[in-house]
Amino acid sequence: MADPRNFPGSDRDQDHQQPARRLYNPYQDLHLPHRAAYSIPTTPEFLFQEESVAQRRSWGENLTYYTGIGYLSGASAGACLGLRHGLSAAEPGDTLKLRINRLLNSCGAEGRRFGNRVGVIGLLYAGLESGMVAARDTDDWVNSVAAGLGTGALFRAASGPRSAAVAGAIGGLAVGAAVAGKQLVKRYVPI
Repeated sequence: MADPRNFPGSDRDQDHQQPARRLYNPYQDLHLPHRAAYSIPTTPEFLFQEESVAQRRSWGENLTYYTGIGYLSGASAGACLGLRHGLSAAEPGDTLKLRINRLLNSCGAEGRRFGNRVGVIGLLYAGLESGMVAARDTDDWVNSVAAGLGTGALFRAASGPRSAAVAGAIGGLAVGAAVAGKQLVKRYVPI
């Protein structure tokens, strides 16, 4: 049977008043220095001193960054293209389940295809750029443009020399435009 002292509306509670109960606080005896526990540094932390001197990403970080960004952007663009294809392929007699299935299949197929292509382009670019930095022992715009030229040529090398030369020129021009745009933004846009 329930303890009648726990229910405030009972007759027995009105006959003899009990002192107010104190709620249990599990943190009452813990005195943690919360300022020290949550004081997170704002500068990057390095294990070795020579890492703090370098002003660019390492070749492994560069490789991971460009491949990941390439795959993610390619998969997103491919999924959008697949969405358009899936919506245009809908027929008037299709059920909702069939339309959704066709839409998901086309988004997944196009997203995979584009993501893999652009991810490989990012992988080639990062490898060539890191190789150029290591070979020339300097980091400037020439490395980026040469890496873009080599990436385009290597990516389309299986299609023949003419296609590889055109793709190399397009890759070099695209990276040159990106480097020039970055320099313009650094100079004229206050950040």
